[in-house]
Amino acid sequence: MRSGFVALLGRPNVGKSTLCNQLVGGKVSITAVTPNTTRRAVHGVVHRATGQLVVVDTPGLHRPKTALGHRLNAAARTALDDVDAVVALVDATAAVGPGDRHALAAVLEAAGSAGPAPFVAVTKRDAARPATVAARLLEAEAAVTQLAAGDEAAAGRVEYYPVSGRTGEGTDALVDALLAVVPEGPAWYPDTPRDPLEGDAVAELVREQLLRHVRDELPHSIHCRVASAEWPVVTVEILVERESQKGIVIGRGGHVLKEVGTAARAQLPEGCFLELRVVVEPEWQSREEVLDRWGY
Repeated sequence: MRSGFVALLGRPNVGKSTLCNQLVGGKVSITAVTPNTTRRAVHGVVHRATGQLVVVDTPGLHRPKTALGHRLNAAARTALDDVDAVVALVDATAAVGPGDRHALAAVLEAAGSAGPAPFVAVTKRDAARPATVAARLLEAEAAVTQLAAGDEAAAGRVEYYPVSGRTGEGTDALVDALLAVVPEGPAWYPDTPRDPLEGDAVAELVREQLLRHVRDELPHSIHCRVASAEWPVVTVEILVERESQKGIVIGRGGHVLKEVGTAARAQLPEGCFLELRVVVEPEWQSREEVLDRWGY
């Protein structure tokens, strides 16, 4: 029996949360086309007959413009501490760019000569032609070699896998490779991907639906938190930065809030009553005391 921790790292929208959910076989991370959908490290558990992997989904590495952005980058890098393996994700449908190189460099730095085992997963292989996937694998390998600055041993430790978080292609091979490098030991967690009501999971489900409904209008200005939870009633506050944004979240006649509540409620245990409130917290992304209070 083997068990260990694996961190997923990459730029925004590279497919970390989708891959995490696919590996786990259930939903532990919210997904959306909006960059920086993931704001906290999320743990999902992969169960196999031969072992267990605790997969850590991290915020996307990016150029921060707010205090929140700086904290998201710090959270992603902190997730590399005390893991047994780290996987840098590269999108098969796009050329390796500065954001990808930043993630690859972070993986090499964390791995060193005796740190966590380094991997590169070329994601979204289902959306690219085989020749494109192969070219991206070679491109990622070339970037790693260059970033290793002549340290052939460091570059040689990296393993490469083409995968699809959407269809599951290639994920079994990746899981087998990860299980081979984690230490021997008993399982860390019981046979469950994650408690659906754990922590702020309900608030994250609400934020996921908001991101899908409001699109590009105010994604970064939304924060959701559980204000109270006394079964069967769960109250979630939706916080925005300006009064004008409140109307966007509510929608004409309350239709946006109603659709968001219906979609989020469908993912909760039967009998749960979800209450949504919209609150204005001015410029919260740049206020350190607010970020401290909300646990970023």
